[in-house]
Amino acid sequence: MVRVIVPSFLRTLARVPAEAKFEVSAPVTQRAVLDALEARYPALCGTIRDHVTKKRRPLVRFYACSEDLSNESPDAVLPSAVAAGDEPFLVVASIAGG
Repeated sequence: MVRVIVPSFLRTLARVPAEAKFEVSAPVTQRAVLDALEARYPALCGTIRDHVTKKRRPLVRFYACSEDLSNESPDAVLPSAVAAGDEPFLVVASIAGG
C-alpha cells in the first residue's frame, strides 16, 4: 500500500485525504504512483504533471525517504520503504517569489 501526501491546495481541489493510500503494482515508480493517484483523483490530472508530456510541473517537487527525487527518471524504482508503505511519497509545491 503506497502512501502519497499532496499539497493542501491540491487536496482541497481534488478532495484528496491528507494521506492518500492505494495499491500500486510493481515496479513502484514515480510514474506508476502518479498514474494511480491521477486515476483515483481525476481532478489532479494536469496539476502535478503536464497533460500531454506527463513531465513534472516546474514548481512541483517529489520527495521520498528524505531525498529529492524530482530530477530522477519517472521510471526509476522508488525506495523499498515507499513501496512497502513505511514511508510516504511526497508531492511538494515549491514557492517562487522575489
